[in-house]
Amino acid sequence: MPSRLLLWTDRAEPYRAAIAAAGLDDRVRTEALPRGATPSEAVLAETEAMLAWGVPPGLLPRMPRLRWIQALTAGVEGWLALPDLRADIVLTCARGTHRTSMPENILGALFHITKPYHAIALDQRERRWTRHVSVPLGGKTLGILGLGAIGQEVARLAGALGMQVIGTRRGGAPLPGLAEVLPPARTGEVLARSDFVLLLLPATPETEGMMDAQRLAQMRPDAWLLNFGRGALVVDEDLVAAIRARRIAGAVLDVFREEPLPAGHPFWTTEGIMVLPHIGGLHPERDAIVAALLAENLGRFLDGQPLRQVVDRAAGY
Repeated sequence: MPSRLLLWTDRAEPYRAAIAAAGLDDRVRTEALPRGATPSEAVLAETEAMLAWGVPPGLLPRMPRLRWIQALTAGVEGWLALPDLRADIVLTCARGTHRTSMPENILGALFHITKPYHAIALDQRERRWTRHVSVPLGGKTLGILGLGAIGQEVARLAGALGMQVIGTRRGGAPLPGLAEVLPPARTGEVLARSDFVLLLLPATPETEGMMDAQRLAQMRPDAWLLNFGRGALVVDEDLVAAIRARRIAGAVLDVFREEPLPAGHPFWTTEGIMVLPHIGGLHPERDAIVAALLAENLGRFLDGQPLRQVVDRAAGY
């Protein structure tokens, strides 16, 4: 009998297409539901594998046959916070599917900070000829906290621009394209040496609120903070205070503790903070990219082989 797979997403077709292309159609029976819909009790009872953004508390106990969840996101703190996520359910994430879009968006943020195109566009609206000077990225130091797949690709691209790249990673083993890799215990050194500090860490109990007043004080007054990791990494009020007091130059933020960012949040109105509406990992073909991962993992699941991008629950990612 074919295994039962629930595609709990608004765009099921790319996932169905990937499953068909992998030749798995005859080995799996799929049920597709939009995110706002609730699976029937029959579907819950029979589902063995599921692709989803998340589930409400209390739903997983009604899925006794569920053995594998493929999360649609790289961050899985919402899944791990579920009190009823059974130990026998394998959780895999979409880590690595942002390898193209996020590094390019991070480079875009660096160019926005250092190149005057926004100011020039405003001048053009007023038909005003004003000379502006770009700040070169070559020779600047980029400090990356969290040197996973995305961080290493950013390091490669930044190195091609002539930037020096340093960063932190568990173990501190050297990596290609980085001038220096330090263990997380030496984060303060990275902060003190960097012109731009890029956050790419997952949300875990250890990283919660790590960029607080003390950490921000370790940055240089002319340095910028870029957060493309998780909103929980930053203590919001401490960042606002640091920028308003000019203890750091500014910040580009793509992730927030609450999304959409509430209209009354001071990030909107603090000069020196740029709010991005969580665009870092977006890609016009994102579903197709994640679908390729799903199809590969589905084949492994059906064959009893180890899955890719399995979440380490103890580590939190």
